[in-house]
Amino acid sequence: MYPVLFRLGKLAIHSYGLMLALSFLIGIYWSMYRAKKRGINRNSVMDLSLLIVLSAIVGSRALYVFTHLDEFRGRWLDTFSPFQSSGEIGLLGLTMLGGVLLALLTIFIFCKVKKISILKLCDVMVPAFGLGIFLTRIGCFLHGCCFGKPCDLPWGTVFPLISPAGSILQGQHLHPTQLYSSFYGLIILFVILWLDRKPRFDGFLLSVFFMLYGVFRFAVDCLRYYESSVKTSVLGMSFTINQVISFLMLACGLFLFFRLRRSS
Repeated sequence: MYPVLFRLGKLAIHSYGLMLALSFLIGIYWSMYRAKKRGINRNSVMDLSLLIVLSAIVGSRALYVFTHLDEFRGRWLDTFSPFQSSGEIGLLGLTMLGGVLLALLTIFIFCKVKKISILKLCDVMVPAFGLGIFLTRIGCFLHGCCFGKPCDLPWGTVFPLISPAGSILQGQHLHPTQLYSSFYGLIILFVILWLDRKPRFDGFLLSVFFMLYGVFRFAVDCLRYYESSVKTSVLGMSFTINQVISFLMLACGLFLFFRLRRSS
């Protein structure tokens, strides 16, 4: 694993951060290209993309902190300060689902203020979300976070002790759930591009993304390792917070699909 690719003094260039930055840069320029083809102002996409970058980082960090409060007790400034009490520069610990949710909320508010069709704009940007999942989860694998439960499968991965996975589950073969997630990001990307070959009603691609991401994320979370503190009980069954959010995204996608198809 390569959690830190290289250092510039105290500034550590983390593999996850690099893959996250690549996903943002490629996603922004790809969305601007798609916007031009659909008659949407490219400058609006650029402005919104910068807001999405900020909201995605804040949302990812906020959900991580919320589900790992014990980790920050006594050092609350580390929750959002890039200058950590350990001397490191940067934010270690992000939960992608929080970033996705806050990014979607940012898109909604931006479109309301700018009076842009939110459904049309989301359909422009949704493929970039699939690409982002694919790239950032590779970063997770290189960093050794977002790891799975122990397994005896041939592709079970033993993470080094310096990684989060190796420090918690030392010497054990684990589900590489980061790569599972990266793979379903690629599936989402190709499915959306395949469906986008023909004209669809506005919001179609967004509803498909919600449904696919909700199903895949819920399934992979069954294999991910979580502390008991991040689990909750629903109807007598134990779920992670991410699984609850994933189920709500699936329900939202189904509602959007049938509602928009009927109204169109």
